[in-house]
Amino acid sequence: MTMLRILPAYLAAAFAFAAGPAQAQMKTQWVEYGHGDTKLKAYMAYDDKVTGRRPAVLMIHAREGMTPKTLGLAETWAKLGYVSFAADIFGYGQGVLPKDVPEMTAQTDIYSKDRALMRARTQAGFDALLKNPMVDASKVALIGYCFGGAVGVEFGSTGAPLVANVSIHGSFRDHAAGWAKNAKGMYLILHGAEDEGYPLTTVDRVIQELRASKVPFQLEVYSGTGHGFSTPKNKDEERANAQSIASTARTLKELFGI
Repeated sequence: MTMLRILPAYLAAAFAFAAGPAQAQMKTQWVEYGHGDTKLKAYMAYDDKVTGRRPAVLMIHAREGMTPKTLGLAETWAKLGYVSFAADIFGYGQGVLPKDVPEMTAQTDIYSKDRALMRARTQAGFDALLKNPMVDASKVALIGYCFGGAVGVEFGSTGAPLVANVSIHGSFRDHAAGWAKNAKGMYLILHGAEDEGYPLTTVDRVIQELRASKVPFQLEVYSGTGHGFSTPKNKDEERANAQSIASTARTLKELFGI
């Protein structure tokens, strides 16, 4: 019963964070760019009432790719005053959008088996984001969901100048030892305690790498919560989803001041 009583408060806080200023005017657009011969298409959202350069979020999608859910998540961060840029990893710009779990797995396997490609594809999105005149290149955070959390670790290992690297139910797997030695900024890891595919023992390997390299980090673990809680399946996951939004928003505000 205690859980049920506190849940509305968590949800209200998350929605208040996402709502942003009352005067916000959301603008969205598709941004075409490329990586080698691959055509890519990112989704960008921002508040056009904000003037001058501002902090930005480089968002990395989950295994489903550039779905309506992905676009909605990008808009969540734009409502806080950031330029939100959902990068295209799979090649949505040339029609790649998985239709089912086997196709999703086939896509993620391409990048999991070729980490250099994963890092380079993310770099292409990062570079495209920084070309936008609204973006303050010194104030960029990465937010990755599921597959995007693993991408965040790999991209962070390149020494990319990120102020924050946020993983929301990240699909961590087989990251090279010592990956964190070049990592910049701080890491925020938000994970379900009952995630069977990516258990806390796996998350701990990421944490130990961050500790060994003295990279600042914060870890939140949500009880009763499995993988993919940004699409909640029960009351515990609704709470975890709301808390993850609130924690990310609070961290970004501490780092960026908005």
